[in-house]
Amino acid sequence: MTSRDAVRLWDAEAPGFDLAADHGLLDPAVRAAWSRLMHDLLPPPASRVADLGCGTGTLALLLAEHGHAVDGIDFSPEMVERALTKTAHEPDVNVTEADAYDPPLAPGDYDVVLSRHVLWAMPDPVEALRRWSALLAPEGRLVLVEGYWSQGDGTRGGLTAQEVVAALGAVGRTGSVHPLPDPQLWGKRIDDERYAVVSLAP
Repeated sequence: MTSRDAVRLWDAEAPGFDLAADHGLLDPAVRAAWSRLMHDLLPPPASRVADLGCGTGTLALLLAEHGHAVDGIDFSPEMVERALTKTAHEPDVNVTEADAYDPPLAPGDYDVVLSRHVLWAMPDPVEALRRWSALLAPEGRLVLVEGYWSQGDGTRGGLTAQEVVAALGAVGRTGSVHPLPDPQLWGKRIDDERYAVVSLAP
């Protein structure tokens, strides 16, 4: 899939994207579960957060409500349009149309680089992690929410936690794995691998 094809794919997904429980966080119980998770994984506010592949801006909005300052980027114009609308009342959220694989953000400026279900889609996850790590301040952390799931056609999508930790090792970082089996995070029971990997300063 070319980059242009990927943009068209995610543009097409944008109108219904927030209908998934873990995307739109429209259910108060799901939203509360993600709020607790972000509180547990991120440093205290007000931290500077780069939300890479921010989609419709749901997590950017949630983090701003926690007191963080968030720069979100996504390469889908349709996603960005929805994120801008969703976060218009939050002065501490900026959303830009750009590619998460090569984020046009200032090196060394961020306390957190956050991605949710984005690393698996990068053309080279190791190179993506190298670029994302360069955005971090000396004591900054990567927070990577990923999974390894059935795609319904007999194939699997995503990355295993072991693969993410290995990719971090290739760029000189370690990672701690936090399994995320709680159905409230996803709005349903799951039987696949969902987790977060947190990589603190080397």
